[in-house]
Amino acid sequence: MKTAYESNPILDKLPHHLRQYIKPQGYDNYTAIDQAVWRYVMRKNVDYLSKVAHNSYIEGLQKTGISTDDIPNMYGMNRILKEIGWAAVAVDGFIPPSAFMEFQAYNVLVIASDIRQLENIEYTPAPDIIHEGAGHAPIIANPEYAEYLRRFGEIGCKTISSAKDYELYEAVRHLSIIKEAEGTPALEIEKAEKQIEFLQDNMGEPSEMALIRNLHWWTVEYGLIGSVKKPQIYGAGLLSSIGESAWCMTDGVEKHEYTLDATYTGFDITKPQPQLFVTPDFAHLSQVLEDFANTMALRTGGLKGLTKLVNSKALGSIELSTGIQVSGVFEHVISNDGKPLYFRTFGPTALAYREKELVGHGTLQHPEGFGSPIGKLKGINLAIEDMSPRDLKAYNIFEGERITLEFEGGVIVTGEIITGTRNLKGEIVLITFKDCRVTHDETILFLPEWGLYHMAVGEQITSAFNGPADLNSFDLISHELTETTIKPKRKEEQVLLAQYYRQVREYRKGTNTTISRNKVFQEIKEKFPNDWLLSVELYELAKSTDESNLTNNILKHLELVKQNNPNVGHLIDDGLSLADKMFSIKV
Repeated sequence: MKTAYESNPILDKLPHHLRQYIKPQGYDNYTAIDQAVWRYVMRKNVDYLSKVAHNSYIEGLQKTGISTDDIPNMYGMNRILKEIGWAAVAVDGFIPPSAFMEFQAYNVLVIASDIRQLENIEYTPAPDIIHEGAGHAPIIANPEYAEYLRRFGEIGCKTISSAKDYELYEAVRHLSIIKEAEGTPALEIEKAEKQIEFLQDNMGEPSEMALIRNLHWWTVEYGLIGSVKKPQIYGAGLLSSIGESAWCMTDGVEKHEYTLDATYTGFDITKPQPQLFVTPDFAHLSQVLEDFANTMALRTGGLKGLTKLVNSKALGSIELSTGIQVSGVFEHVISNDGKPLYFRTFGPTALAYREKELVGHGTLQHPEGFGSPIGKLKGINLAIEDMSPRDLKAYNIFEGERITLEFEGGVIVTGEIITGTRNLKGEIVLITFKDCRVTHDETILFLPEWGLYHMAVGEQITSAFNGPADLNSFDLISHELTETTIKPKRKEEQVLLAQYYRQVREYRKGTNTTISRNKVFQEIKEKFPNDWLLSVELYELAKSTDESNLTNNILKHLELVKQNNPNVGHLIDDGLSLADKMFSIKV
């Protein structure tokens, strides 16, 4: 089957449901303006970040082969990333958080292949190749950090979400799309931002996904490392934002020691961050992550974990103390005194053991749900799972016997035992009945005419987590984006401007040295008086050849651009400063 990407041994290990998010990078779609935006940001970042970023950043740029002059090609990145055990794929903007984290668990970096518009050169809420390629990729060359990222993905994809989490994800994705779409009215953007603010203020009790998303934000995206008084940058959001990377190092941004408390510190993606967290080293990140994982239903299970799954209304799994796993959409739980007595799923359900589906217990066998009691039998201290074959026979729990099992809490199972399924330790994990009736008080939970009754055996719920136990049990290839990134329809003048950028780019690279840079400059001045970036590039080229007349003319023009648009003044000054550092004019 033809794929949207060139695979490699790392990508070959991706499960099929993740491959649905991958799309072609479309490298030929990048214009010379896009390349100039990349070059400006990267040159400015390398110049500044070499002073304030963790040393892994500059080293990582070299290890990952990311150039300051050219937008990275995904194939080229993968050729180099494989040396450090990682790979990269292109996606369309934001993808669901659980999928994003699951990619990380497979050592795959997700890269939104679009690039920000020139108007948003300092910062964009939309994920783009500057953020992903220039921010995330270099740091993963650090082995300790790379393992943290992998482990974060492994744990993060098991966190349980709420319906509001997905609503917020859709709202953030919508904002990122319209903000990068050319010509979006300011009122529409403001409306989208207010919707995000409203959702953030009305999330209710945060889900596990919301909490771990906070940890992700304050480390992977906006993390500082070192000491509070003298921090360095390692978060991709800061590394890829030429505006916020400088702002974050000032006293205007509070710095706090990174602890588990960061879990409960929310963030606003539409605004610069008022505070940041500083980890002493990358190993500390992993310790905080494990501390958080210890609070998750993945490790605590119980009624609380099961209730999280019920509230999520999404596909999830529980694991009982025998190791049997039940995957489905959990809709109902009967409990008493803080303990679950009975659970039920709705719709297709699968049973598994050690992440492998039990033969004969897939969704075809359980298309309408699955229910089972939990706990000990009333008046018997020995749990069913702890009974030896001799014990089971003593209590008449064996094939061919008609029996009534009354559980603590009042669930009663009456029927004829057909067979039992054992785990690798020889413990009973599933008992199958015919002619079976299950009740709790006066509530009917199962009737004989419904067919065979399969009772999962387990005294406790030891784990509850997002997604199926066995990925092959369900059709997970159902991803449909509610909206996709909006590709600009280039107007005639934009096509012309891109041609001028291409001419200058070709001249710099030596592929076409016949163009007149002075003529290009004059035409830019006349036809695109507000464009500043190409003039900065022309200034750099003029400096390199000591053309004082041309550099002076460009400087005069850029002064007019700054007067007409003060918002770009500092960008122009920074670009000129970079050129001045590289070359000097002979007087």
